[in-house]
Amino acid sequence: MKRAQEHKAYSSIEEILKQWWGYDTFRPFQREIIESVLAHHDTLALMPTGGGKSLTYQIPALALDGLTIVITPLIALMKDQVDKLRSMGIAAAAIHSGLDPHRIELALDNCTYGDTKLLYVSPERLNTELFRTRLRRMNVSLVAVDEAHCISQWGYDFRPSYLNIAQIRPIIPDATFLALTASATELVAKDIMRHLQFREPYIIRSKFARPNLSYAVRQTEDKYEQLLRIVDNVAGSGIVYARTREGVEKLTAQLQRDGYSASFYHAGLPTVERSIRQDEWLNGKVRIMVATNAFGMGIDKPDVRFVVHFSMCDSLEAYYQEAGRAGRDGKRSYAVLLTSADDAKNIAKRFEAEFPPIDSIKHIYERIANFLQVPIGDGADSSFVFNMHEFCHRERLFSGTVISALKLLEENDYMSLLDEHDNPARLMFTCSRDSLYKLNVGGNDMDRMLNTLLRMYDGLFSNFRQIDELKIAAACELSMERVHELLRILWRTHVVRYIPSSRSPMIRLHTERLPIADIYISPETYHHRYRSIHERFENMLRYTTNTTECRSLTIEHYFGDMSTTECGVCDLCLKRKREGMRSSRATNSIEQSILNTLKQKPLCVKELMTLIGGNATTVVDTVDKMLKSGKISLLADGKLGIIE
Repeated sequence: MKRAQEHKAYSSIEEILKQWWGYDTFRPFQREIIESVLAHHDTLALMPTGGGKSLTYQIPALALDGLTIVITPLIALMKDQVDKLRSMGIAAAAIHSGLDPHRIELALDNCTYGDTKLLYVSPERLNTELFRTRLRRMNVSLVAVDEAHCISQWGYDFRPSYLNIAQIRPIIPDATFLALTASATELVAKDIMRHLQFREPYIIRSKFARPNLSYAVRQTEDKYEQLLRIVDNVAGSGIVYARTREGVEKLTAQLQRDGYSASFYHAGLPTVERSIRQDEWLNGKVRIMVATNAFGMGIDKPDVRFVVHFSMCDSLEAYYQEAGRAGRDGKRSYAVLLTSADDAKNIAKRFEAEFPPIDSIKHIYERIANFLQVPIGDGADSSFVFNMHEFCHRERLFSGTVISALKLLEENDYMSLLDEHDNPARLMFTCSRDSLYKLNVGGNDMDRMLNTLLRMYDGLFSNFRQIDELKIAAACELSMERVHELLRILWRTHVVRYIPSSRSPMIRLHTERLPIADIYISPETYHHRYRSIHERFENMLRYTTNTTECRSLTIEHYFGDMSTTECGVCDLCLKRKREGMRSSRATNSIEQSILNTLKQKPLCVKELMTLIGGNATTVVDTVDKMLKSGKISLLADGKLGIIE
């Protein structure tokens, strides 16, 4: 297979699409975005979830000379896309904290001197001196900023690290910037273009309408009963979102007891188990996935028939993204939000709990530093594995409070919570070198592995060292499973301290740990964040309590798309249709009564109303319509009669 890095001049972007992806035509708005980028216009593309955003930078990457840098906070998405591109023969790389320094250097070398066409990086990576030094030597033609709403303080997922992206523009002045997001209000869109220093404002806004997706809000005091109605009446697979891990597990157990094929997913599960559960659902072995909002990002399952929210989201942006995972194949699907009388009050309480006083935020900083065992004056520019669940449990803190505090600590440049990272396995011997020779476990496989460990890594008897289990397995000519088994034997027999590789969030300290008295939280950032989150919550509440406007219209107007029409398939549109049909039937019934009565003899309006009965206004209105349509007439004596 010919590799994409052997750059050639393609006759058209359709040729690239067909050759590398096998498609004959583009999805709506993909062509416009790609052509804008190829014309070197800084472009903000607003595309709904599942609209094919990745092709809008992957195709230009092949069409343009040089390198395309893709900035994304989602490490899992980086890996998934890099693996897919490499399997196609397209040279791609990703740099994240799970790589050792040698691999990072190698990836950067390939971007500078080699044939790499796409490089995926996190926004935090752009701040490092190493990356910026190497960036100066690269021929960068395009920078794609995924999840671009993260750059705006008015966005629902603001990440301060995104504010530094524009600092690389002077280093690569000829590069075009493409910003991508599935959800941005008019205010957020302007913020994105301003912070990325667009040469001139330019937005390509695809339609936010999903004609095949039927939105509904159901007010009920028995959410589980309503959920079963949906599950029983809608064929196919679905997602049920709940707010907490405990809620997810409890709801799954209840569904399983009632005979439904269901599994659950949340960030507290081990990485391997999450992957297995996700694959079982993707492959149709499990019908219903009950999950927190940790599930769904980057997952492409086109035949999801329903998405049910058991709990209200904090914002319309989050709801639109999650609900939009239904019906990507264009077939009729359902997005249902279940609410009860107490929901708004409970969310308001949680909202207030997530904004502790500034002094409490300072104390959370201190407690996190203690939890990570970072002494005062130490830890600058260091990253630490951070188990949020364990920390909140130990400190008896609400996770929403901690996350909000961390956002403000990040805005004030103290520390930041990074997405899940790969943490390499670490190992240290707790016995002397001599005692290793007396071991009598594991047979020849153990001897080979120990010799390999000692040959590959120095300092194992004095410090924890990162080890690569895959390299060890290859060097020993053993399977990964066997290496893991042998390492666990050494750990159980107290020969080593062994921490297996894992995925977990990280805390990064921007400065050395400071005494609590030296922490300053800007009141401006505090109040700004409070106002923006409160405003988004109010808009979400308006969506759930709305009883008149089409659900789809409400969402589209929120995102600034005003050239829209009613969807005709949401719960409120269907309700109006039913009411219209009832009204029409009632009008037809009154018309027939009037005709039957006037067949006997002409009558004045008052006499007619006495004989027919019913609502007087309705009768008068119907008479007026029948006169205008010529079905009856006003006779010379002032009475009503039928036209012969």
